[in-house]
Amino acid sequence: MFEHHLPVLSRVRFIKRLSVHSLGAAALVAASLYGGILGYREFEGLSWTDALLNAAMILGGMGPVDELHTEGGKLFAAAYALYSGVVFITTTGILLASFAHRLLHHFHQEKKQ
Repeated sequence: MFEHHLPVLSRVRFIKRLSVHSLGAAALVAASLYGGILGYREFEGLSWTDALLNAAMILGGMGPVDELHTEGGKLFAAAYALYSGVVFITTTGILLASFAHRLLHHFHQEKKQ
């Protein structure tokens, strides 16, 4: 996916790569939020707005807003919270990979004589 023995990408191509990675990260977050909304609606019977609020709060690392009443809802919230931590780490990796590669590639470029 990344260039290895080629020169460092131009700024325009780097911004394009960063845009693609950002869209991928945004798609992962959107899909995860949608899954959380569906889970809260299914297991707790929350309205769309309340399900969105609870899913967004857990995905953002804040925790649920509404009190959970069912065993299924509690188990879902626990699993979704763990999943959200993995999504956070993955999203951070996706967004930082381009910067890290560019920096390391720049340092490993052979000097022209």
